[in-house]
Amino acid sequence: MSVSYRQPGVVLTDRRFTVPLDHADPTGETIELYAREVVASDKARQDLPWLVYLQGGPGFGAQRFVGRQAWLDRALKEYRVLLLDQRGTGSSTPANRQTLPLRGGPAEQADYLARFRADSIVRDCELVRSEVTGGAPWTVLGQSFGGFCAVTYLSLAPEGLAAAVITGGLPSLDAHADDVYRAAYPRMERKVAAHYARYPQDVERARRIAEHLLQHEVTLPNGYRLGVEAFQTLGILLGGGEGSHRLHFLLEDAFVPTTRGPALSDAFQEEIQGLLSYAAHPLYALVHESIYGRDDRPTAWSAERVRAEFPQFDAAKTLAGDGPLLLTGETVHPWMFDRDPALRPLRETAEILAARTDWTPLYDPARLAANEVPVAAAIYHDDLYVDTAHSLRTARAIRGLRTWVTDEFEHDGVRAGGPRVLDRLLALTRDEA
Repeated sequence: MSVSYRQPGVVLTDRRFTVPLDHADPTGETIELYAREVVASDKARQDLPWLVYLQGGPGFGAQRFVGRQAWLDRALKEYRVLLLDQRGTGSSTPANRQTLPLRGGPAEQADYLARFRADSIVRDCELVRSEVTGGAPWTVLGQSFGGFCAVTYLSLAPEGLAAAVITGGLPSLDAHADDVYRAAYPRMERKVAAHYARYPQDVERARRIAEHLLQHEVTLPNGYRLGVEAFQTLGILLGGGEGSHRLHFLLEDAFVPTTRGPALSDAFQEEIQGLLSYAAHPLYALVHESIYGRDDRPTAWSAERVRAEFPQFDAAKTLAGDGPLLLTGETVHPWMFDRDPALRPLRETAEILAARTDWTPLYDPARLAANEVPVAAAIYHDDLYVDTAHSLRTARAIRGLRTWVTDEFEHDGVRAGGPRVLDRLLALTRDEA
C-alpha cells in the first residue's frame, strides 16, 4: 500500500513494485523495488507526464531530496518525478554481506548479482512504467551510471521513452574494461596535477601520510585496514565540483602528536573511513567492472591489471624520490575485499564475477543508429569518471542526440548546476536551444 506525505512544496508517495529477479523467467523468483514519487504541491491532482530518475553508481540508491532541491525544482514544474532505487540499492531488496549469504555460497551469490546490470534495470523500469503511467512513455534522466542505463534503454526499449536526458553518462559502446581504465589513469594524473597546482602544500602532506602508512599498520575505527593504496583512492574526490577543496581540508590536519610520535588523528581516521567504506554501497565494488563486461572476455580485475602499466602510481617508487604522490579514483581493486570489513565476506563472490565471461551485450549500435527518441547529453570536459572522447564517439553513434559539452561543471554537474543544467538539456530535446 502506498503512503503519501509532505515536505515543503512537494507531495511524496512511497511506491513499491515486484519484479522478476530474472526477466527471462518472468514467473520465477521476484525481488522488490522501491521508488519515491514526487509532485509539486500545487500540481498534485494534475495529470502530468512522468520523469524517472536513474542514479549514478552502480550501487547507489536514488538521491534523497528535501523539498525542491537542485534539479528536482526544475523537473517539478512540468513532471511527476519517480526517484527509483535500482535493484539492490537503497530501499529496494538489498544485496550486501548480510543478505547475500541467503542466496547460498559464492557461486550462487555471483549468479544472483550477474542479474544486476543495466539490462535488468531497464526491464525493471518497463514493468514499473506500465504500472505508474498506464503505458504512456516517460522521460528518463540518467546521471553517470544512470546515463549508461539510459543508453541501454534506448537500445532495448525505446518505445518506453518520450525523451532521454543524460548527464555525465555516455558510455563507450564497444570498449572493454581494459580500454576504459587505460583512458582513465592519465585523466587521474591530470586531475591530481591540477589539485597540487591549486594547493601546492598538499604535495608534502600527501607524501607524509603515504610514508606513514608504508611504515605503520593502521586500522580505522570501523575495522578497515588502511594502507597507502587505499589512501590513494581518495583521488575519487577530484571528480566532483568541490572535491579538490574537500581533499585539501581532509589532508591539512591529518596528524597529531602522541607519546609514540606523530599519528593519524582520530578526526582524520573518522572522516577517511566514511570515504573508503563500501558498507552503504557494496554493489559498487561487486559489480562495477561488470558494467564494462563484453565479448566473452572476463574483466579480471581490470583496474588493478591496467594500473601496473602506469608505474608513476606506485607509491613506494614515488616516495623513493621527491615527486608528488599520485592518487586514483573510480577504480575497484581486489585488495579492497581484504581491507574493508563490509566486503571481506564477499571476496570469493567478487573473484567469480571478475572471471565471468558470459556477459550479454548492453547496447545495440544498429538500433541506436536508427534512434527516434529525443536525446540530449551533458558531456563534461575531462570528466574524471567517464572518458570524454568515449562519450563524444557514442554521441555521434546515436541518431539525433544533441550534446552540451562544457567545462563549467565536473561530473556532478546536474547536482551542482541544479535547475539550469536540466533546463538546458530538456530544451535540447525539444530543439529549443
